[in-house]
Amino acid sequence: MEEMEEELKCPVCGSFYREPLILPCSHNLCQACARNILVQTPEAESPQSRRRRASGSASTASGDYDYLDLDKMSLYSEADSGYGSYGGFASAPPTPCQKSPNGVRVFPPTLPPQPPGSGATGASSSSSSSHLHPPGSSLAPVPRNACLTCPQCHRSLILDERGLRGFPKNRVLEGVIDRYQQSKAAALRCQLCEKAPKEATVMCEQCDVFYCDPCRLRCHPPRGPLAKHRLLPPAQGRVSRRLSPRKISTCTDHELENHSMYCVQCKVPVCYQCLEEGKHNNHEVKALGAMWKLHKSQLSQALNGLSDRAKEAKEFLVQLRNMVQQIQENSVEFEACLVAQCDALIDALNRRKAQLLSRVNKEHEHKLKVVRDQISHCTVKLRQTTGLMEYCLEVIKENDPSGFLQISDALIRRVHLTEDQWGKGTLSPRMTTDFDLNLDNAPLLQSIHQLDFVQMKTSSPVPAAPFLQLEECCTHNNSATLSWKQPPLSSVQAEGYILELDDGNGGQFREVYVGKETMCTVDGLHFNSTYSARVKAFNKSGVSPYSKTLVLQTSEGYETQSGPFSQIVDIKKLVAVAWFSFDPSTAHSDIIFSNDNLTVTCNSYDDRVVLGKTGFSKGLHYWELSIDRYDNHPDPAFGVARMDVLKDVMLGKDDKAWAMYVDNNRSWFMHNNSHTNRTEGGITKGATVGVLLDLNRRTVTFSINEDQQGPVAFENLEGVFFPAVSLNRNVQVTLHTGLPVPDFYNARGSMQ
Repeated sequence: MEEMEEELKCPVCGSFYREPLILPCSHNLCQACARNILVQTPEAESPQSRRRRASGSASTASGDYDYLDLDKMSLYSEADSGYGSYGGFASAPPTPCQKSPNGVRVFPPTLPPQPPGSGATGASSSSSSSHLHPPGSSLAPVPRNACLTCPQCHRSLILDERGLRGFPKNRVLEGVIDRYQQSKAAALRCQLCEKAPKEATVMCEQCDVFYCDPCRLRCHPPRGPLAKHRLLPPAQGRVSRRLSPRKISTCTDHELENHSMYCVQCKVPVCYQCLEEGKHNNHEVKALGAMWKLHKSQLSQALNGLSDRAKEAKEFLVQLRNMVQQIQENSVEFEACLVAQCDALIDALNRRKAQLLSRVNKEHEHKLKVVRDQISHCTVKLRQTTGLMEYCLEVIKENDPSGFLQISDALIRRVHLTEDQWGKGTLSPRMTTDFDLNLDNAPLLQSIHQLDFVQMKTSSPVPAAPFLQLEECCTHNNSATLSWKQPPLSSVQAEGYILELDDGNGGQFREVYVGKETMCTVDGLHFNSTYSARVKAFNKSGVSPYSKTLVLQTSEGYETQSGPFSQIVDIKKLVAVAWFSFDPSTAHSDIIFSNDNLTVTCNSYDDRVVLGKTGFSKGLHYWELSIDRYDNHPDPAFGVARMDVLKDVMLGKDDKAWAMYVDNNRSWFMHNNSHTNRTEGGITKGATVGVLLDLNRRTVTFSINEDQQGPVAFENLEGVFFPAVSLNRNVQVTLHTGLPVPDFYNARGSMQ
């Protein structure tokens, strides 16, 4: 029975229905609640004003138009949301919509206009719940032109001259509520508590409401009109409710007549007088008792079907609860199995780690033995050489010519022989300090990343191998575009694709794309390189075989840099020409860009670093920077750097940059905060600084005004290098790229 309780509560007040009214939309409302949410419509919208407008404009409007029918249509309008339909008129309530205890949005009550000079005394006592009005008491009259909005379906219902009396009372619902309340054996609860209702202590016989002590003091104070109400103990109040006679349902149009017939077309009970007045002419009318039994039978049959569905739902809930328990048990078992498998992998990796460490230790001992043996051999040899030198020096001190000449030839031969012995690789280490071991962990890492669960039960086959569409596959500069599709006759749906490329040197394949698309462009490839590509499809059941391998050749020559900074120029020719600009995405926030990111300055007095967009790993590259502004003799730095160079210090302060910093008189080379090769000659406004990166020889050389500045600045460079500049607010430079190699370097190359 408790599951039915929500059906017995008013959507406005949240309490059990009191004198419920049946709205035309089949929903119910307490009579007092219905009165509280009435909204007075503007005079212009009332049926009477519409009829007056219709009669006044008969010359322009059709006389056959029935405004009363229009009003009836608005009674059942579904287009009207019901939320503030008349909020734009002066007669609309000034307060916004409120929410009832069960969350339904309702309108505030429309207060009748007070006569002039009337005060607001007693407002606190008269503003209590709608259920405080005793049954049969005279309520305030319904406002003229009132409109009622159903709080559940939001239909707007315009009341006629009968007001709320035009809605029939739901006597059946009242009877169900009475039986429900009588069947509850628990203690009576307060009907006004918002959350957990407390045990009721009194019942007001006039209000017919159960109160706990706090709610009685708050909502039913013993003063004013409420002081005359009779308060009873809860048990006695329940008995008085049972003994109150139930009212017989009467006709809404004829209050003195009882319902005796039922109109099939209108689906409403009617009285004898309704039939006499001809309101249901040509309608099928049947006896009320017969239709009552028929509808009871139909409701019972409908309930049988609903009961079957409810029984199935209960069984389904039992099944779901069993599944929850089974899922928890399977999860614990599966987690234990997974942990055991991963622990086994970790143990195997630890064992392999111990084996590899043993090999490293052996290599370590071997290198130490070779070096120590060479140290011992060189020590003995050096001792012998030193003794021979000291002996020869003593022989030279002798003044006996004949005696000297007797041994001089032999000594000269011994000295030359000893010198030759030192010159035959004796002074070269027999062992390098580097360990000639390189752990190839890429396949294992790839396997770890691909470690995944295999579907135990295959619900469908794996997809077929995709086809690479050769006519749509192409390369441009150092980018490759590939397109593929499923075989035409394939009936297995693919959920996605995996595109793989090798490293351009015939090495292992690696994944470059995973997704649902059938076309992909791969950037950042090496120039003048040959790549192999293949693709495979996958779904929940597994992965398809690979497609046929496609061989792609990237372009030669130069790169027009317009993509992301991570693209690497890899040109195998002697000279490569590259166009690029500065990169705002990697620069310090104090750097100011202009001229399509070719000109930079800074808004800080401290040095800030900015990189070029293109990184170089091979080839010969040259670019220049013109000095547009040079104030107060600062020290800008120019050179190359790694992508992760520090951006808030001078270029060359860390080990990620190789730079030349220069003032108006001289320059220095700097790497890892080490200053070398001070060279005379500085810069002024209009000067040009050149940077020549020769990755074929792995060197960096600088120039000022097309003349080489100092020796070769840095050697033995390996990796990827980005053009770099550091400056402050006293300097502005402009980048010039795509330049040929300067003459001083060509001359040096020809001399070598």
